[in-house]
Amino acid sequence: MIDFLIILLLIIAGAGIGYDSVKLLPSNVLLQVTNVEALRLVMAVFAGIIGGAIGLVVQTSYRRLETKIRSMPVDMLLTRSVGLILGLLLANLMIAPVFLLPIPGDFSFIKPLVAVLGSVMFSFTGVNLADTHGKTLLRLINPNSVEAMLVAEGTLKPAATKVLDTSCIIDGRIEELMNTGFIEGQILVLQFVLQELQQLADAANDQKRMRGRRGLDILNRMQEAYPDRILIHSADYDDIPTVDTKLVKFTQEINGTLVTNDYNLSKVANVQKVPVLNVNDLAQSLRPIYLPGDLIDLKILKQGKEPAQGIGYLEDGTMVVVEEGRKYLGGGDLRVVVTSALQTAAGRMIFARPQTSVMAG
Repeated sequence: MIDFLIILLLIIAGAGIGYDSVKLLPSNVLLQVTNVEALRLVMAVFAGIIGGAIGLVVQTSYRRLETKIRSMPVDMLLTRSVGLILGLLLANLMIAPVFLLPIPGDFSFIKPLVAVLGSVMFSFTGVNLADTHGKTLLRLINPNSVEAMLVAEGTLKPAATKVLDTSCIIDGRIEELMNTGFIEGQILVLQFVLQELQQLADAANDQKRMRGRRGLDILNRMQEAYPDRILIHSADYDDIPTVDTKLVKFTQEINGTLVTNDYNLSKVANVQKVPVLNVNDLAQSLRPIYLPGDLIDLKILKQGKEPAQGIGYLEDGTMVVVEEGRKYLGGGDLRVVVTSALQTAAGRMIFARPQTSVMAG
């Protein structure tokens, strides 16, 4: 409606200008016109058509410019605006001395021409420089500004909120992951998880009591180290009896990520399309890969199933079966050569032989 009114106003304005423009014609031409009123009407119609055409062109150009600006990323719009303003300011400073020069009247048009051309040139240069170095400038002003703009426009996704389960807190490896910076974003501990830790800490069973107290101690250390990231949330579901189901439901509602080391909880969450970070899966993926011929230093801790076998363990708990290793039982570190590796349902198993026997062979 507004667009139609603008075009209508331009048509009326053009018609009015055309109607009155007859007065500008030379008097000898007007004397030759038999019907001046008819000429006024023709001029009004012609000028109105021109006014409407100009309105359509201006309106179409404006709509295209508006669409382009709306689709432009926020950071680009901001930096281009700053570049345009700086370009215009620099143009005024550079062109100001030109207006002080004594220029003859016949060449007075040079001053406004230089002003227009200089403003266009410096504006174009400012916009180009903003496209090239704009994000660097924003980062210098505010280190988080670029990331915030990218998140706002959907180019960069913010870190998902992490929801911790009870077993993950008791396990303790989440604390080390946070210390190393591998876990980012907000960390939520739900109130019912905290209550479960409290119940374990107050249990009559010594083992459960130790686990509960360990979890509370780890949580306290994490809160002290990261007070802005560790939050206790009071959400609860009275109609849901189990803690695991509550965790999955809450994580799903906030579009967060569940952090756990519980295999069954991971499977349930995956079925319900809830993102899961399983600490055990992470530890498994970070285990070093040993190929035949690699050397390992370990201690033989017990005898194997076969008479001459000895068994040792790597730091990550991987069992190493050493042929002819029984005689080194209870000794110091033994250097062994990997002969093969086997992946089983219970985990990975490495087979090796003492380096001395390999060299002797």
